[in-house]
Amino acid sequence: MRAYEVQETDPDYEGVVQVERDRPTPGAGEALVRIRAASLNYRDLAIADSELIYPGTDLPVVPLSDGAGEVVAVGDGVSDLSEGDRVATPFAPDWIDGPSAPEKVARSTGGNVDGALAEYAVFPAESLTTLPEHLSYEQGATLSCAGLTAWRALAEDGDLGAGESVLALGTGGVSTFALQFAKLHGAEVVVTSSSDEKLDRARDLGADETINYEATPEWGPVVAEELGGVDHVVEVGGPNTLEQSLQAAAHGGHVHLIGVLAGQAGQVDPSPILAKALDVEGVIGVGSQAMFERMTEAMRVAELEPVVDRVFDFDEAREAYRYVEAGNHQGKVVISVD
Repeated sequence: MRAYEVQETDPDYEGVVQVERDRPTPGAGEALVRIRAASLNYRDLAIADSELIYPGTDLPVVPLSDGAGEVVAVGDGVSDLSEGDRVATPFAPDWIDGPSAPEKVARSTGGNVDGALAEYAVFPAESLTTLPEHLSYEQGATLSCAGLTAWRALAEDGDLGAGESVLALGTGGVSTFALQFAKLHGAEVVVTSSSDEKLDRARDLGADETINYEATPEWGPVVAEELGGVDHVVEVGGPNTLEQSLQAAAHGGHVHLIGVLAGQAGQVDPSPILAKALDVEGVIGVGSQAMFERMTEAMRVAELEPVVDRVFDFDEAREAYRYVEAGNHQGKVVISVD
């Protein structure tokens, strides 16, 4: 069995190396999955790069939380899955349902337990989610982290409804899913980017308003003035964008804190939180398997397809890391394990 391991961290990802392993065997309550595709998140760069920070990682580890494939064997006591079922891998394999809790998010796929960048992988059977029939393996491999994070923030925590408004920062995986899920719920969507070409693509996907944040660095007050603020902000930038997000939010709005793509340092004026009674919440642990099932059911009914920017071959894993790091992608970057 071929797999990749993060054996050491370095800024050039040379510590992500291909290794040979024995094919794993599922134990009681587990399922063996033949991985067909996996996708990258910013978190995966942080795990492999010594210049970035991602807590709770145990090296060496097979990286990537997001994968899709078919079940090839199940252990004793597994009745809900059978050979041939098409499934997506879990981010937090111990979070099956209910609210988040430390013990439910202590283990993370591709962080402190082996992930999806391998030909075969074993997971708790109850943590695996069946793929909608209309999705390819490459599309299904985008869901576990970016898709579920956006879904949880808007549909679960935010209880997004028709007629509300959403601001999505950037055009990466989480933000593009946020755009798609917001339109699925009948919401108005604003998207920011430094690329006019990406903003044009966002409009093709349904964005109602777009803002080039290089041309308009003070975009928060612009959103507040022109739209009266937004009901939901999908905040993936971190401290360097949070102040603008707080200004862009409407009175009583939700700011969903998800990432630190714009850097971890910065000062934030908290006064808009008090003045506008904002609900600012961190989205940690991505989401439960029950949330994953609700998301995929909504995608099945709407026949919604994730945006895949580019697919790399398995032997090009390090090139895929560098491509994501360059930030030129829109949507998800996938590695084919076939």
